[in-house]
Amino acid sequence: IVLTGSADNSCRLWDCETGKQLALLNTNSAVRTCGFDFSGNIIMFSTDKQMGYQCYLNFFDLRDPQQIEDNQPYLSVPCSDHKITSAVWGPLGEFVNAGHENGEINQFSAKTGEIIKKIKEHNKQINDIQTSVDLTMFITASKDNTAKLFDSTSLDHIKTFKTERPVNSAAISPIMDHVVMGGGQEAMEVTTTSTRIGKFEARFFHAAYEEEFGRVKGHFGPINCVAFHPDGKSYSSGGEDGYVRIHYFDPQYFDFELEA
Repeated sequence: IVLTGSADNSCRLWDCETGKQLALLNTNSAVRTCGFDFSGNIIMFSTDKQMGYQCYLNFFDLRDPQQIEDNQPYLSVPCSDHKITSAVWGPLGEFVNAGHENGEINQFSAKTGEIIKKIKEHNKQINDIQTSVDLTMFITASKDNTAKLFDSTSLDHIKTFKTERPVNSAAISPIMDHVVMGGGQEAMEVTTTSTRIGKFEARFFHAAYEEEFGRVKGHFGPINCVAFHPDGKSYSSGGEDGYVRIHYFDPQYFDFELEA
């Protein structure tokens, strides 16, 4: 099953095999972020602060069809101050780690909705959060030109990866101590800057040493999203230029050791 959230003010569940819509949850404003917990039983999604409605983080239990039918989440948490721009589930489905437009990260309990922990390591909007394969860590990508690695449970700040441009997305390799980051300028500013063609690069950093060790060119516009293949042997990037690029790593990549 796949879950999608959209600016058409809805969150939907689909059957991957047939493409059939299984559930429709209508909202008052655009859905910004959504996700399944580890068990696949609970979904969360956040809605935007717009048109007089505030930002909410909603939780539904898919084992209770009544919640879906009545469009009544078992928990709805208002976020009055700063809207959620990205959110991921914690390791055991007990909480959600949410990044906000002011750079804050809040850990919301999926049972009570209370804020368990709160940190502010970024000073601008968090554009993307992705977890490590075992869900023990997550990486944030921010408009403040950095990506940062955190412990999912304690929210301890572990590492920082610095660039000269806003970071739109960052991902953690499932097999190597590597992170990949993508970004560039805001889409609306692209036309005002003379960029050399195909020079929007995905950037690779060593997760332990915080050192950049490689760049991959190719996109004609800012990179909006990056992801590693679950086997760690390739990665893909999606850009403002309308392309998804899939890159397979060379054999040398797997033997590469960063000189400490």
